Amino acid sequence: MTDENGFAEVRKLLAYEEIRQLAARYALAVDSRDLDALCELFVEDVRVTRETSGRAALRASFAEQLRPLGVTILNVGTHVIDLLDDDHATGHVYCKGEIQEGPRWIHQAILYRDVYERRDGRWLFVRRRHDLWYGANVGANPAGLPPANWPERSYGSGTVPALWKTWQDFTADGDTSGQP
Repeated sequence: MTDENGFAEVRKLLAYEEIRQLAARYALAVDSRDLDALCELFVEDVRVTRETSGRAALRASFAEQLRPLGVTILNVGTHVIDLLDDDHATGHVYCKGEIQEGPRWIHQAILYRDVYERRDGRWLFVRRRHDLWYGANVGANPAGLPPANWPERSYGSGTVPALWKTWQDFTADGDTSGQP
């Protein structure tokens, strides 16, 4: 990542920021159930299983994984990125998740182990491995709380995720398990 014009450090910083945005956009796309945006974060030939690859297969896999869940809140934290060359990198992303799973509300501490590649000038996921430190039930389940009507009250159910059109579309098939 060096060159005679002195732009190496700027390119390196830009790569770090673009990869950090990739992880943040992943969290937003999952939480809003924007499966199209989610799959666009991966290389076109992403390997999904030993037998399947490609974004269409990835979309079907995400739909299957997310369908039984209600609300998810992924909070991206520490992100260590190792640039291997101008177009390849690996990373470790810490994430705290809140997940509505039927009547349960759980917390998860997650480590994503990523492989990134820059294609056509854009950083993408090649692989994203989800490893779990733990998942635990939360004492009080926020699903089903009366509306907070912010700023009237600071507690109760809010307007997210139902404000996202992609969430509305994802849950439109009559499965309202994701609705608080």
